[in-house]
Amino acid sequence: MIFLDTSAILALADDRDVYHRDALKRLAAAEEQEKVIVTHNYMVVESVALMQRRLDYDTARKFLHDVEAFTIIWVDDTLHHTAVEAFETNRSHGISFVDAVSFEVMRQQGITQFIGFDRHFEMAGFQPFTS
Repeated sequence: MIFLDTSAILALADDRDVYHRDALKRLAAAEEQEKVIVTHNYMVVESVALMQRRLDYDTARKFLHDVEAFTIIWVDDTLHHTAVEAFETNRSHGISFVDAVSFEVMRQQGITQFIGFDRHFEMAGFQPFTS
């Protein structure tokens, strides 16, 4: 399993993004290796909001349909509260709440690799998937 971060989602959606080609390459390699691509519903909400604001409505709407190709972990009360505690504990590290949720999802699912370009994932001990 490989986790898909918002930074990669946005790069995939925007062909002007500096990481666009890299994101396409990493996703294609993961699919070729038949890796399960995982994200969570808070990531979907964050990505749609950013796409709508930075790109356009149609891109955000398309993503809402395309994301169904991935495994989406639905955040429940327990996961949410665990992430809140982690967010509060790591205040000085500058991680977002959505990142805190992502890290908890990855730990709970035993995921060690991610597709993304956010340095906080490596700071949290996860490895970028490169191919």
